[in-house]
Amino acid sequence: MSLHKEGIHVKKWILLSVLFVAIITGILVNVYLNAMEPVSAAENKAVKIAAKETSLSDFTDFNLYSGEETYYVMTGKNARQEDVYVWINEKNGELITRIAKNGITKKEALNKLYQEKNPDEIIAVRLGMARIQKTDRPAWEIYYRKNSDTINYYYVDFETGEKLRAINNL
Repeated sequence: MSLHKEGIHVKKWILLSVLFVAIITGILVNVYLNAMEPVSAAENKAVKIAAKETSLSDFTDFNLYSGEETYYVMTGKNARQEDVYVWINEKNGELITRIAKNGITKKEALNKLYQEKNPDEIIAVRLGMARIQKTDRPAWEIYYRKNSDTINYYYVDFETGEKLRAINNL
């Protein structure tokens, strides 16, 4: 085989490899965008509800929280440019707002956990709702591992900083 033919052969393989990578990348991007579409639709719905029902603006930090009920949770700004947390019940559209500085911070919620437990790894800390005696209360949900293999949840009341409940050793 001559050098000329080998060069053409190598160029074909490079071109096919680049084409293959481009096709796989396109497929993965499409899968990702399709997976994110419901979250994006939920965020748009939540922003519309909050804008209609409150005087808040500049919504950020959207999350879907799935506990006993599903809530849309996000941060908005009031007229004084203070952060306000918003919880919207997905099912009935009921809305709860709390000024961020009037509740405990994520760090304070973690400190409450560390006072009682000794987690090996904090996986996530997010705002959610804890159902206590048939009443939903804004809370920090801390998802953590202990003993490297057990999953645990710890809920801290957003307003009081008190432990609401714990789910251990899942």
